[in-house]
Amino acid sequence: MDSARIRRFDPSDAAWLVARHGTLDAREAGFDASFAPVVAGILDGFIASGAPAVEAGWIAETQSRRLGSIVCMREGAETARLRLFLLEPGARGQGVGCRLLQICMGFARARGYRGMILSTHESHRAACALYARTGWRPRARCAPTAAIWSNKAGNSPVVRLAFGGR
Repeated sequence: MDSARIRRFDPSDAAWLVARHGTLDAREAGFDASFAPVVAGILDGFIASGAPAVEAGWIAETQSRRLGSIVCMREGAETARLRLFLLEPGARGQGVGCRLLQICMGFARARGYRGMILSTHESHRAACALYARTGWRPRARCAPTAAIWSNKAGNSPVVRLAFGGR
């Protein structure tokens, strides 16, 4: 989908992103309704931080229709955390996700981060394959954070991945 435009995240995108994470993660990974408030909390922290020198988010869109998102947040002095990577089903497999991921990783490098980390659910197989193709490697597996959200599909583990110097 070469016609997709990637622009900076705007706080007006937050409601869409929370709703789409809630809907897609429920349908595709079996998460319950407790997950959307977790996404809202992450976004609230991102928006409130107001640290554009070290944090940024992007939205992919075409004809003013949002297709996906990705956010780079500060984890520590030398490490960034990739958050809220989402692609609408119709935008998958067309290079939009790869473009978002490359922009996010490039931002982190340009800001001096030595590495990036992320946590994902193992049911997100296409995203995990994209991470592997772009140099991310497993760092750890852990049980899902059931106190924060639950997975009705069988409590598959959360996978932690790292890229770069960590």
